[in-house]
Amino acid sequence: MKEIILIGSGGHCRSVIDVIEQEGKFKIAGLIDKSDSIAEEIIGYPLIGNDQDLEHLTHKYKYAHIAVGQIKSSSLRKNLFTRAKELGFLLPTIISPRAYIAKNTNIDEGSVVMHDAIVNVNVRIGKNCIINSRALVEHDSVIQDHCHISTNATINGGVEIGEGSFLGSGSVTKENIKVDAYSFVKAGSVVK
Repeated sequence: MKEIILIGSGGHCRSVIDVIEQEGKFKIAGLIDKSDSIAEEIIGYPLIGNDQDLEHLTHKYKYAHIAVGQIKSSSLRKNLFTRAKELGFLLPTIISPRAYIAKNTNIDEGSVVMHDAIVNVNVRIGKNCIINSRALVEHDSVIQDHCHISTNATINGGVEIGEGSFLGSGSVTKENIKVDAYSFVKAGSVVK
C-alpha cells in the first residue's frame, strides 16, 4: 500500500485520518505539525516532523495531503499546498467510500470529500478543497481552488464558488449564482 504523510494534526486531520483509513488506498506514515508542537502522536499516528522538515521528507515519501482545516482564511492551506507541490509531493484526491460522487464530475488534486457528502453530476471541484461531511454540491456547480464547503452546506445547481471561499455549516446558496473569491459565509446563512 502506498504511504502518505498528512500535513497538519488538528481536528480536521483527525477526520481526514478516518476517511483515509476507510478508503483503504493509502497507509498513513505520519503527521507533520508546526514546529512548536509538543504532541508525539495523534490517534495512533506519529508526528514525524514539522513544516521545516518537508523538503527532507520528499526523499522518503511521495504522497502528501494538506490536513489543515480552514475557517477564516484559506491562506495557510493554500501556502502549504503550494509548498508541497513545489517540493515535488503528489497530492491525491481523497474520497470517503461513504460519499456519493456522480458520473461526469471532476475533483482536482489534493481535495478531500468527507463522509456522506454528495457531489452531483457535472460538478467541478478545484484543487485543495474540503467538501465536508454531509455537504451537498448540486449539478453543474463549480467550486474553485482552496475552498471549504462545511458540514451540511448546500450548493444548489449552477453555482460558482470563488477561490479560497468558506461556506459555513448549514449554509445554502440560491441556484445559478456566483460567490466571490475569498468569501466567508457564516453558518446557517442563505446566499442569494
